[in-house]
Amino acid sequence: MLPSRLPARVRRALRASAVLLLAVAATLAPASAAQAQGPSSGWNDYTCRPSSAHPRPVVLVHGTFGNSVDNWLALAPYLVRRGYCVFSLDYGQLPGVPFFHGLGPIEKSAEQLDAYVDKVLAATGAAEADLVGHSQGGMMPRHYLKFLGGADKVNALIGLAPDNHGTTLHGLTKLLPYFPGAANLLSEKTPALADQIAGSPFLTKLNAGGDTVPGVRYTVIATKYEEVVTPYQSQYLDGPGVRNVLLQDLCPLDFSEHVAIGLFDRIAYHEVVNALDPAHAKPTTCASVVG
Repeated sequence: MLPSRLPARVRRALRASAVLLLAVAATLAPASAAQAQGPSSGWNDYTCRPSSAHPRPVVLVHGTFGNSVDNWLALAPYLVRRGYCVFSLDYGQLPGVPFFHGLGPIEKSAEQLDAYVDKVLAATGAAEADLVGHSQGGMMPRHYLKFLGGADKVNALIGLAPDNHGTTLHGLTKLLPYFPGAANLLSEKTPALADQIAGSPFLTKLNAGGDTVPGVRYTVIATKYEEVVTPYQSQYLDGPGVRNVLLQDLCPLDFSEHVAIGLFDRIAYHEVVNALDPAHAKPTTCASVVG
């Protein structure tokens, strides 16, 4: 159960709007789910075989309240067009809660990621995968790498606005306007929200003894306009093989915040490609939006 940290008036307002928001979600969810992620869309194609230029499949890990389709409608095709085999999973599902995922206990979500990476590697014949995650999806894989043997199967982890050192419950509630129907979940059992609060037992265990594990390259891509995981520097990692990137150092005109950096920021996507293939990296600038 989540800690009771929201003021009573906020909880009442969220409950009052839940019925209307759920009605909107009910109309949106079927349309979103109908957008196939199979071979016709270019990603989640289990016949894809990595090329010599891009020898590792890319696994996309959605964020809190996200899912395997909607979080990646822009980035997945972007990577496919550049020759990558791309896959995405759903994780952290709660019973009776469709469409909105990433809400279950994060340790269990990491076990789902473990099984999914094994599935992708078996299908593609690759020895390792690269992971790209947004928000919780950039942090949760660190549990997989550190405690579930994932470091032997993963070459790189790239986090878009990951909450590596947690956030506040108030910060997580700022995601709600982007996900109609999600507000009522705050009054339900949502272990992932509790796990992501700064100082939680989950994060204390995750970050004890260092942020990274040997053999994995880490990239964090952050924005100074972050409003969910604050301060934005709390997203950064320390350790060997780490590169922390601030979008505005690359393009001062990039005004993306927490959601936009994952959903449609092509400047961030250009930097993702650089992190996937550092040997052929090209400078990321404001002009990268048209690349």
